[in-house]
Amino acid sequence: MALTVILPILYLLGWFIFNVWFHPLRHFPGPLYLKATRLGFIYHQIKGTLPFDVLEWHKTYGDVVRIAPDELSFITPPALQDIQGHRAKGAPDFEKPEAFYRPVDGMEIDIISAGREEHSILRRLLSHGFSDKSLRDQQPIIMSYIDLLMQRLHENCAGGNKALNIMSWYNFATFDIIGDLAFGESFGCLTNSDYHPWVSLIFRMARAGAMIQGLGHYPMVKNFLLSLVPKSMGEERDHHLELTRDKLMRRMKRHEDRPDLIEGMLKKKDELGITMDQLQANSSILIIGGSETTATLLSGVTYFLLTNPQALLKVTQEVRERFKSEGGINFATVNDLSYMLGCHEALRLYPPVPAGLPRVTPRGGAEVCGQYIPDSGKSVHQWAVHHHEKLFKDPFEFHPERFMGDERYTQDVREAFQPFHLGPRNCLGRNLAYVEMRTILARLLFNFDIQIADDSRDWIKQKVFILLGETAVECLLDTGIQVMIYCSFGQQPFPRA
Repeated sequence: MALTVILPILYLLGWFIFNVWFHPLRHFPGPLYLKATRLGFIYHQIKGTLPFDVLEWHKTYGDVVRIAPDELSFITPPALQDIQGHRAKGAPDFEKPEAFYRPVDGMEIDIISAGREEHSILRRLLSHGFSDKSLRDQQPIIMSYIDLLMQRLHENCAGGNKALNIMSWYNFATFDIIGDLAFGESFGCLTNSDYHPWVSLIFRMARAGAMIQGLGHYPMVKNFLLSLVPKSMGEERDHHLELTRDKLMRRMKRHEDRPDLIEGMLKKKDELGITMDQLQANSSILIIGGSETTATLLSGVTYFLLTNPQALLKVTQEVRERFKSEGGINFATVNDLSYMLGCHEALRLYPPVPAGLPRVTPRGGAEVCGQYIPDSGKSVHQWAVHHHEKLFKDPFEFHPERFMGDERYTQDVREAFQPFHLGPRNCLGRNLAYVEMRTILARLLFNFDIQIADDSRDWIKQKVFILLGETAVECLLDTGIQVMIYCSFGQQPFPRA
């Protein structure tokens, strides 16, 4: 009886001792409890504070920190290039660990989780939908939803004293847009002024997803906890899959060329043997990656403008002086707004994916920043990189001038700012995200005067479960009174052309 208790304790103690003093990564600094067991990492991940904690660890331990027995965190740009960038010809890639990217057994491979060869094929098929030509062709589709967003905001602000959650409205618009571009039909969020059940499910699963990913290193524990998942959640997942398949089938039956994101995959599916499950998995990834993240960026830039009145004044003046009518605001003309272009400073302060996306060293190890690293995981946590004072001056302050040639920021390490990542797996939707953000923001500022209420100034203090902004954040839009954001249709404090 005693042995059944003592032996597991001795085993765990021996494992801790090995991890701390004999593991190949033993020479790298970091908190002792993180070196000893991954449970420390999982604790911070599930608590929703991991990106913020990583920053403090880097401030304490330096550029490279051991954040788990088999994982290192880096903050320097050369490390980002070595880990995520294009490798020398013949050199193996830093691959994506299945425990993180495919934590549930039987998950279909998609463009995010695919290995090098399959990823290359999927990227070629999807890249056409994100090309400059496709973006120009998609403009009428996207603009129709931005028109509807502005219409709904006007309708809800008429009469005054009606508070609206602006983050929800951003999500309504971006989900409807990406729904149309991925499936040929929207989710009806703007039409119904509410989240589609499919969209609501994504938010409910966010925290569970972070927990499952963390426990991916402990399959037995993960599978046991998954067995305890309520039947209703499994039914919700099945309904989500059924809905996705139905939407996809309707898109395929149209047999028409349209400038959407999956046209390239549909044209080549028979030739390449792409299955319905693969189409479904990649369509779902497009929905998640092309909607909530853009809405999060819009919410972030709105918040930082609201809490920096001079920046809000400058960008609003720029919009209203540049455009004589709302119809002049389009994908091309928003690129003439130099101050608004600088407002992607919000991506530095509020990256939609703030936590590290881990990679695994090729078998036999590899060099990172000129230093040999044995087999292990590697990650670069964007929030920590973007907020470290050794890389950016006044890292917690919002200054669009930082990206406009201001001499105060000439010492910033600009190559550390990679919000869409780099290398062969960088984000395909970068240009789409930028034009959506700039066009929606320009239209909002052209139509409405916005102001923040004092009780919303701590909105930025959020927890992170893979993505930022997944909680029901109170971002309000109102008329005449300063609740959080208000619209004024009378005298305008900002000039118009």
